[in-house]
Amino acid sequence: MTAFELSYDYRCPFAKNIHLHMVSALKAGGTFDVTFVPWTMSQGYKADGSPDVWDDEKYNAELLALAVSTSIRDQQTEYFLDAHEAMFRGRHEKGIRLVTIEEIEGLLAPLGVDMDKVRSDIASRRPHQVIGESFKRFAKVEAFGVPTFVIGNDATFVRYMNAPTNDAHASIAVIDSLVSMMANQPELNEFKHTRAPM
Repeated sequence: MTAFELSYDYRCPFAKNIHLHMVSALKAGGTFDVTFVPWTMSQGYKADGSPDVWDDEKYNAELLALAVSTSIRDQQTEYFLDAHEAMFRGRHEKGIRLVTIEEIEGLLAPLGVDMDKVRSDIASRRPHQVIGESFKRFAKVEAFGVPTFVIGNDATFVRYMNAPTNDAHASIAVIDSLVSMMANQPELNEFKHTRAPM
Protein backbone atom coordinates (compact mmCIF):
# COMPACT_ATOMS: atom_id res chain seq x y z
CA MET A 1 0.00 0.00 0.00
CA THR A 2 1.22 3.46 -0.91
CA ALA A 3 2.31 5.53 2.08
CA PHE A 4 0.80 9.00 2.26
CA GLU A 5 0.22 11.96 4.54
CA LEU A 6 -3.17 13.58 5.05
CA SER A 7 -3.61 17.08 6.45
CA TYR A 8 -6.43 18.37 8.62
CA ASP A 9 -7.84 21.39 10.39
CA TYR A 10 -10.97 20.70 12.45
CA ARG A 11 -12.66 23.86 11.15
CA CYS A 12 -12.92 22.61 7.56
CA PRO A 13 -16.07 20.65 6.57
CA PHE A 14 -14.28 18.98 3.66
CA ALA A 15 -11.52 17.81 5.99
CA LYS A 16 -14.28 16.45 8.21
CA ASN A 17 -15.75 14.41 5.37
CA ILE A 18 -12.54 12.80 4.18
CA HIS A 19 -11.13 12.23 7.67
CA LEU A 20 -14.31 10.55 8.89
CA HIS A 21 -14.05 8.28 5.83
CA MET A 22 -10.42 7.58 6.75
CA VAL A 23 -11.25 6.82 10.37
CA SER A 24 -14.14 4.58 9.33
CA ALA A 25 -11.91 2.76 6.84
CA LEU A 26 -9.10 2.17 9.34
CA LYS A 27 -11.46 0.98 12.06
CA ALA A 28 -12.97 -1.48 9.57
CA GLY A 29 -9.57 -2.99 8.83
CA GLY A 30 -8.41 -0.83 5.94
CA THR A 31 -4.66 -1.20 5.59
CA PHE A 32 -3.81 2.36 4.64
CA ASP A 33 -0.32 3.62 5.49
CA VAL A 34 -1.44 7.11 6.48
CA THR A 35 0.17 9.78 8.62
CA PHE A 36 -2.25 12.40 9.93
CA VAL A 37 -0.74 15.88 9.67
CA PRO A 38 -2.00 19.03 11.44
CA TRP A 39 -2.19 22.03 9.11
CA THR A 40 -3.52 25.37 10.29
CA MET A 41 -5.79 27.50 8.12
CA SER A 42 -4.96 30.49 10.35
CA GLN A 43 -1.46 30.91 8.93
CA GLY A 44 -2.83 32.02 5.57
CA TYR A 45 -4.86 34.80 7.17
CA LYS A 46 -2.30 36.35 9.49
CA ALA A 47 -1.24 39.95 8.89
CA ASP A 48 1.91 40.50 6.85
CA GLY A 49 4.93 40.87 9.07
CA SER A 50 3.28 39.31 12.12
CA PRO A 51 4.73 36.18 13.75
CA ASP A 52 3.81 32.72 12.51
CA VAL A 53 0.61 31.69 14.23
CA TRP A 54 2.21 28.73 16.03
CA ASP A 55 4.61 31.21 17.69
CA ASP A 56 1.94 33.80 18.48
CA GLU A 57 -0.04 33.27 21.69
CA LYS A 58 -2.91 35.34 20.25
CA TYR A 59 -3.73 32.22 18.19
CA ASN A 60 -3.64 29.76 21.08
CA ALA A 61 -7.43 29.24 21.03
CA GLU A 62 -7.54 28.78 17.25
CA LEU A 63 -4.73 26.22 17.38
CA LEU A 64 -5.87 24.42 20.52
CA ALA A 65 -7.72 21.55 18.84
CA LEU A 66 -4.78 20.92 16.50
CA ALA A 67 -2.35 21.05 19.42
CA VAL A 68 -4.46 18.61 21.44
CA SER A 69 -4.73 16.17 18.54
CA THR A 70 -1.01 16.44 17.83
CA SER A 71 -0.27 15.61 21.45
CA ILE A 72 -2.56 12.58 21.34
CA ARG A 73 -1.19 11.43 17.99
CA ASP A 74 2.37 11.55 19.32
CA GLN A 75 1.98 10.53 22.96
CA GLN A 76 -1.28 8.56 23.28
CA THR A 77 -1.46 6.98 19.86
CA GLU A 78 -3.97 4.33 20.86
CA TYR A 79 -6.61 7.04 21.39
CA PHE A 80 -5.93 9.09 18.28
CA LEU A 81 -8.56 7.72 15.89
CA ASP A 82 -11.35 7.98 18.45
CA ALA A 83 -10.23 11.47 19.51
CA HIS A 84 -9.87 12.60 15.89
CA GLU A 85 -13.40 11.45 15.09
CA ALA A 86 -14.82 12.97 18.27
CA MET A 87 -13.33 16.38 17.54
CA PHE A 88 -14.55 16.47 13.94
CA ARG A 89 -18.03 15.38 15.01
CA GLY A 90 -18.01 17.76 17.95
CA ARG A 91 -17.15 20.71 15.72
CA HIS A 92 -19.44 19.97 12.79
CA GLU A 93 -22.31 17.96 14.25
CA LYS A 94 -22.59 19.47 17.74
CA GLY A 95 -21.39 23.01 17.04
CA ILE A 96 -18.61 22.91 19.64
CA ARG A 97 -15.97 25.48 18.70
CA LEU A 98 -13.04 23.53 20.27
CA VAL A 99 -11.35 26.71 21.47
CA THR A 100 -11.18 25.91 25.20
CA ILE A 101 -9.58 22.95 26.90
CA GLU A 102 -12.83 22.39 28.81
CA GLU A 103 -14.82 22.00 25.58
CA ILE A 104 -12.29 19.54 24.23
CA GLU A 105 -11.92 17.63 27.50
CA GLY A 106 -15.68 17.07 27.53
CA LEU A 107 -15.32 15.18 24.26
CA LEU A 108 -12.08 13.32 24.94
CA ALA A 109 -11.95 12.43 28.64
CA PRO A 110 -14.79 9.87 28.25
CA LEU A 111 -12.65 8.12 25.62
CA GLY A 112 -9.87 7.49 28.14
CA VAL A 113 -7.49 10.22 26.97
CA ASP A 114 -5.15 11.39 29.75
CA MET A 115 -5.97 15.10 29.59
CA ASP A 116 -3.41 16.01 32.26
CA LYS A 117 -0.72 14.65 29.96
CA VAL A 118 -2.20 16.63 27.07
CA ARG A 119 -2.30 19.84 29.13
CA SER A 120 1.35 19.41 30.11
CA ASP A 121 2.41 18.81 26.52
CA ILE A 122 0.53 21.87 25.28
CA ALA A 123 2.03 24.02 28.05
CA SER A 124 5.46 23.08 26.71
CA ARG A 125 4.37 24.27 23.23
CA ARG A 126 5.89 21.15 21.67
CA PRO A 127 2.70 20.49 19.65
CA HIS A 128 2.83 24.06 18.32
CA GLN A 129 6.36 23.42 17.04
CA VAL A 130 5.11 20.27 15.30
CA ILE A 131 2.25 22.22 13.69
CA GLY A 132 4.74 24.78 12.40
CA GLU A 133 7.10 22.14 11.05
CA SER A 134 4.20 20.36 9.33
CA PHE A 135 2.95 23.57 7.75
CA LYS A 136 6.41 24.43 6.42
CA ARG A 137 6.91 20.93 5.04
CA PHE A 138 3.57 21.01 3.23
CA ALA A 139 4.40 24.48 1.89
CA LYS A 140 7.30 22.89 -0.01
CA VAL A 141 4.78 20.91 -2.06
CA GLU A 142 2.58 24.02 -2.44
CA ALA A 143 -0.26 22.78 -0.24
CA PHE A 144 -2.86 25.50 0.19
CA GLY A 145 -5.68 23.92 2.18
CA VAL A 146 -7.17 20.87 3.81
CA PRO A 147 -7.54 18.05 3.24
CA THR A 148 -4.37 17.56 1.21
CA PHE A 149 -2.90 14.15 0.47
CA VAL A 150 0.88 14.00 -0.01
CA ILE A 151 2.47 11.02 -1.72
CA GLY A 152 6.21 11.45 -2.01
CA ASN A 153 6.62 15.01 -3.24
CA ASP A 154 3.21 15.22 -4.89
CA ALA A 155 0.33 16.98 -3.13
CA THR A 156 -3.35 16.69 -4.02
CA PHE A 157 -6.12 18.77 -2.48
CA VAL A 158 -9.43 16.88 -2.30
CA ARG A 159 -12.89 18.38 -1.82
CA TYR A 160 -15.10 15.38 -1.12
CA MET A 161 -18.71 16.33 -0.60
CA ASN A 162 -20.22 13.44 1.38
CA ALA A 163 -19.60 12.23 4.91
CA PRO A 164 -19.46 8.46 5.44
CA THR A 165 -22.51 6.30 5.95
CA ASN A 166 -22.66 3.24 8.19
CA ASP A 167 -21.02 1.22 5.41
CA ALA A 168 -17.34 1.20 6.39
CA HIS A 169 -16.43 -0.81 3.30
CA ALA A 170 -17.70 2.09 1.19
CA SER A 171 -15.25 4.33 3.06
CA ILE A 172 -12.42 1.91 2.30
CA ALA A 173 -13.38 2.08 -1.38
CA VAL A 174 -13.44 5.90 -1.34
CA ILE A 175 -9.96 6.20 0.17
CA ASP A 176 -8.55 3.41 -1.98
CA SER A 177 -9.84 4.97 -5.20
CA LEU A 178 -8.47 8.41 -4.31
CA VAL A 179 -5.03 7.19 -3.27
CA SER A 180 -4.78 4.87 -6.28
CA MET A 181 -5.58 7.74 -8.64
CA MET A 182 -3.03 10.01 -6.99
CA ALA A 183 -0.32 7.38 -6.96
CA ASN A 184 -0.91 5.94 -10.42
CA GLN A 185 -2.13 8.90 -12.47
CA PRO A 186 0.03 11.91 -11.56
CA GLU A 187 -0.53 13.29 -15.06
CA LEU A 188 -4.18 13.96 -14.10
CA ASN A 189 -3.59 17.46 -12.78
CA GLU A 190 -7.16 18.66 -12.31
CA PHE A 191 -10.48 16.82 -12.26
CA LYS A 192 -13.42 18.92 -11.15
CA HIS A 193 -17.14 18.80 -11.66
CA THR A 194 -18.48 22.18 -12.75
CA ARG A 195 -21.38 21.92 -10.29
CA ALA A 196 -21.74 20.48 -6.82
CA PRO A 197 -23.93 17.37 -6.68
CA MET A 198 -27.65 18.03 -6.09
